[in-house]
Amino acid sequence: MGLQSIFFTSGGLRVRLEVNTTSPLKMVRKNGHVVIERDHYEMVEGDIEEVVAHCPDQVYITISERCIYNCQFCSVPKSRGKIKTTEEILAIVEKARKMGKLKVIALTSGIATSPDDEIDRVVEITKALAPYNVPIGVAVHPADNSSQRLKDAGVTEVKYSIETMDREIFDRMCKGRKGHTFDFILESLRDAVRVFGRNRVSSNIIIGLGETDECVRQGVEYLAQMGVIPVLRPITISPLRKEELKMATRPSPERLLKLTRMTREILEKYGLRVDVAQTMCLACTGCDLTPFRDC
Repeated sequence: MGLQSIFFTSGGLRVRLEVNTTSPLKMVRKNGHVVIERDHYEMVEGDIEEVVAHCPDQVYITISERCIYNCQFCSVPKSRGKIKTTEEILAIVEKARKMGKLKVIALTSGIATSPDDEIDRVVEITKALAPYNVPIGVAVHPADNSSQRLKDAGVTEVKYSIETMDREIFDRMCKGRKGHTFDFILESLRDAVRVFGRNRVSSNIIIGLGETDECVRQGVEYLAQMGVIPVLRPITISPLRKEELKMATRPSPERLLKLTRMTREILEKYGLRVDVAQTMCLACTGCDLTPFRDC
C-alpha cells in the first residue's frame, strides 16, 4: 500500500509504528482487530486507527517543508520541500470536514525565509481556518511578539521547541540562528505562558544528543516552573544527517521510561496537566512516551 507508518491502539494507548518488511514482528487480522505477533506468538491485540492528515483525530499539516536554519538533528533543511498555500491547506481541512473527521487542526512549519515571515504566514492561515471553530495548535519557531499575534489570530495552543536544555549542545547543533538563540526561545516560552496560560504551551526536548539525565531533569524543571510542558522526543537519526550525528545515540527504552517518570513527578509538583492538551503531540501521544498517559 506504500504506507510508511501506522497508528496502533490497544488498551487506550496509542503508538506510531514504522512499517518495515524485514521486521521480525508481523501484524495479522483476527476477529475484526489486528494482532502483533513474533514467531507466531501473539504479543498484543488492538486496532489500526484511521489517519486523515498525519495523525488520528487531528488534521496535522506542515506549512513550509523547508528551513533556512541548519540544525544538525533536523532533516528538513536538506529536503527543500514545498510551501503549502492557504488554499491548499483549506482544501485538506475541508476534505476532513466532509468526511466527518474534523476535530482538531494542528499546524507546524519550518522557516522558509525568516521567523517573522513564517509567523505572518501562520497568522494568515489561522485566520482563514478560524470559521471551522475547532481547537488550533501551532508548532513554530518564535519571533518577536509571535505569541500575542498567534493568540489574536485564533490559536489555542502553541509549541516553541528548545530542542535541548544543554546550552553547549544547542550552540553546536544550531549554529547560525541569527539572534534567535537559546535565551530567546526560553523568553518566548515564558511570554507564551503569559499569553496562552499554563498547560497550553509545550516545548520539545530531544533525547540522545549527548545530554546527561541530570541536564534533562534540570531542564524539565526549569520549563515546568514557568508553566511549559516539556515533550521528551527520542532522537531520530535521518540518513541525511548521520555524518553530523555520529555522537548521537537513540535512547534505550529504560532511559526513556526513567526520564518520562521523572517528568511526570515534576509536572505533578508544579500542577501541570497533560490531559488538558487538545492539539499536537501531547494530545496524540503516538510518537513519544507521554506522562500520565503512558506511564
